[in-house]
Amino acid sequence: MKNELSISILQPDLHWENPEANRANLGRAIQSIESATDLVVLPEMFTTGFSMNASQLAEEQEGVTLDWMREMAQATSAAITGSIIVKENRNFYNRLYFVFPDGSYDWYDKKHTFTLAGEHRTYTAGQKRLIVDFHGWKICPLICYDLRFPVWARNTEDYDLLVYVANWPEKRVAAWDALLRARAIENMSYCVGVNRVGLDGNDHNYVGHSAVYNVLGDQISRADYEKEFLETVTLSKEHISDTRRHLQFLNDRDAFNLI
Repeated sequence: MKNELSISILQPDLHWENPEANRANLGRAIQSIESATDLVVLPEMFTTGFSMNASQLAEEQEGVTLDWMREMAQATSAAITGSIIVKENRNFYNRLYFVFPDGSYDWYDKKHTFTLAGEHRTYTAGQKRLIVDFHGWKICPLICYDLRFPVWARNTEDYDLLVYVANWPEKRVAAWDALLRARAIENMSYCVGVNRVGLDGNDHNYVGHSAVYNVLGDQISRADYEKEFLETVTLSKEHISDTRRHLQFLNDRDAFNLI
């Protein structure tokens, strides 16, 4: 078990519906990480941008991007996570991969498809949450619109880290900022949100605001975050245990079952 976990958040300007260009750009960024890192977090649909053109862009479960993520993970000795478009059994999914340094992986399919953009008409919603055990840290990875639904993120497993990968547009970025902080506070966990910047093929603008919040909702990553950037932040297990021991709010959480 690691008492400290180093996370690199990578906020890129994505090339619209161009997986090869995005993999090349992100690969250079990942290889430029100078300090030791345990986990690299990429945005939602990091190979394409938030596209509904799934029939042309979807990859198979064991596709070229998963192979690329494995190569990056093995080369850096760090886990890599982010979501892409996947086709499985004639259905399309907005699927997040969590790829371990040894090349093994877990995945999570986005539960809350973004109806405002018609995502529900193209992509099949996932039904199961994923809790990853990595270096003794329990990590709950979720995707973009999931951020608006606190019940889905409720910390019933005593996870340590909540991760959101996103394409969250500028016009609603104030909600992104507020909800990331709220998820950290209410779940007494670290909360990481990784977004993109730039203009997509539908003329939606993105200004990033990728950030890392601690258990108390304090931002511990950089404040100047509306351009492309890469930052590595170190998380502390002691901060989690000390805060939860002093403020035992999770002991009073409501019991419920999701149907």
